[in-house]
Amino acid sequence: MTEEPMESTLPDPALASAVLEVEAHVGREGWDQPARLYALVDTMRFLEAEPRMAAAMGLADTAVPGSLTAIEQEQYSSENPIEQALEAIVWPPAVDGCCVVIERLVLPPEVDPEIPEDAEEAAAFAREHPLRQEVRMVAGATRAGSTYCALRLKAHDNEESVVDGTDLVPGLVELVLATLRDADEVQA
Repeated sequence: MTEEPMESTLPDPALASAVLEVEAHVGREGWDQPARLYALVDTMRFLEAEPRMAAAMGLADTAVPGSLTAIEQEQYSSENPIEQALEAIVWPPAVDGCCVVIERLVLPPEVDPEIPEDAEEAAAFAREHPLRQEVRMVAGATRAGSTYCALRLKAHDNEESVVDGTDLVPGLVELVLATLRDADEVQA
């Protein structure tokens, strides 16, 4: 019996590495952080374009061809949720991908019917629910359409417990992918 080839669900190794590095970096800084946004650029191209910054980041001697370097962008306040900010972002052509880090409260699926429809009531419900979990989500994408995610629960706060895969947070992945569209597509 011949197996049909799987659709491209295998992760892009450079993107997976960048997402996991960002998750580990943010994880070392603890919880209750604002959303964070990173541009992902080809490491060798970055080294050529920004040799001083690359040297300050320690990339001069450790750069690996084909890898991506994460460059943190401005932080976003809670008054402007990152999900809304992502809708307005269009990266310049020099950016090969991006990733976003957010923390959220999540509830198990069996609680869904109990969640109030009003956004403020739903947020209060989640904050007070005994089954709530705090989760850090990192979603990344490249212009080529590759995606990768990493999730860490506060209850299991160690790098060995990070769950990762290509599409763990589909809604967030779609927002990240949309930031990589061409400027011409946005104006059309």
